Amino acid sequence: MFEFLTGKVVAIQPDYLVLSVGPIGFRLLLGNPYQYHEGDTVTIYVEQIIRETEQVLYGFRDQAEKALFDQLTSVSGIGPKSALAILATDDHHGLLTAIRTEDVRFLTKFPGVGKKTAQQIILDLKDKLGQSETATLFTPESVGPASANPILADGLAALAALGYSQRELDKIEPQLAALDLSSADAYVRAGLKQLSH
Repeated sequence: MFEFLTGKVVAIQPDYLVLSVGPIGFRLLLGNPYQYHEGDTVTIYVEQIIRETEQVLYGFRDQAEKALFDQLTSVSGIGPKSALAILATDDHHGLLTAIRTEDVRFLTKFPGVGKKTAQQIILDLKDKLGQSETATLFTPESVGPASANPILADGLAALAALGYSQRELDKIEPQLAALDLSSADAYVRAGLKQLSH
């Protein structure tokens, strides 16, 4: 229902913040609310999860983090709160590399992740994340248009997290780089359009 919210941060707690959007204050659960500051006007991507006893809005700093959350919650045994706890460490580089290299030991360092759950994460996500580290990460050492444009890199990382291969991303990257868009979400939309051709 909601894709993102833009408003002013009016309260920060250890596991959530309150975002004032017009006359409404939205309570957003985040992995690390302290990455924001009270009084800042920010855009936070959101995922609404409705259950019998509760309605919760989970918040993410960008489209790529939201896509990774969706991938994690698709794993058997990983609920939204567990996925958020994994993302809270902010070591997305290490997380994606551990999945790709089947590093069970690294994954068990995350809160609530035992050996069985770590193995399940690898089983369910390794093929979805693509075979190349750069397909999901676009590290600063990477070369090409994405390294010069962090917004484009975020967009490509989100597409990679959605399961597109490095080969597919390499094919569309020059066209996306020529667009000079203002948000990662815009690059994701443009990329999906290119990939559907």
